[in-house]
Amino acid sequence: MLKALKARLFQGYRTGKFPAQPPVLPDRFAGRPVWNKELCRDCGKCVSACSLSAVTRENGRTVIDTGKCIFCKECAEKCSAGALTFTQEYRLGAMTRERLLASEGIYEPERPTDREFLKFCGKSLKIRQISAGGCAACELDFNVLGTLAWDMGRFGIQVVASPRHADCILITGPVSKNMLLALKKGYEAAPRPVWVIACGACAISGGIYADSPEVCGGIEEIIKPDLYVPGCPPHPTTLLEAMLRLMDRA
Repeated sequence: MLKALKARLFQGYRTGKFPAQPPVLPDRFAGRPVWNKELCRDCGKCVSACSLSAVTRENGRTVIDTGKCIFCKECAEKCSAGALTFTQEYRLGAMTRERLLASEGIYEPERPTDREFLKFCGKSLKIRQISAGGCAACELDFNVLGTLAWDMGRFGIQVVASPRHADCILITGPVSKNMLLALKKGYEAAPRPVWVIACGACAISGGIYADSPEVCGGIEEIIKPDLYVPGCPPHPTTLLEAMLRLMDRA
């Protein structure tokens, strides 16, 4: 017992200071992309570089759908003019699908408007995570939030063992046809009202599996999400910030 206490004192306080202080992100972190109209040569290289059709040209503007994007930076690397760049903006979560479209201009994350959610879940959030055919990357980064370094429990966010105890269903994976029935049963088992988080590009749009005949291409046509968190996988900071903002605590 004394050895355990000594070790604990030696380790000190290990939980990060986010959200009280901005997160420390590595230089290689790829956050929200930005397009610069003034630098763009309209060569189309960024569009052709994206195998997921996440980059498009619309009415003379380059638009990046972060719900499809896996943040590989291929489009930015092909842009010799430097018109397309990935920033350190980690606040990627959105309450509507349209807000996942990135282009030019100043970006400001949206504020929560669901008063019913805030009434039920403004101070605590019980989450049941369902992996609908995911590769485990999103699942692992979500699990990280329960560790000492992140400790999402300090915000009243907890993972529950059954959807019957959940306020919210967090879905990962492109929704394989083999998991479709299990996903629907898990969602239907949750007490009402229940909210849905689409975690990662696969859950939002199908990600790299979108064209596979074995998947449903995300959950939007099956269950309407209340929160979209893009990424492949989303960084733990991105996911935690999105949940806290949904709770109006960020």
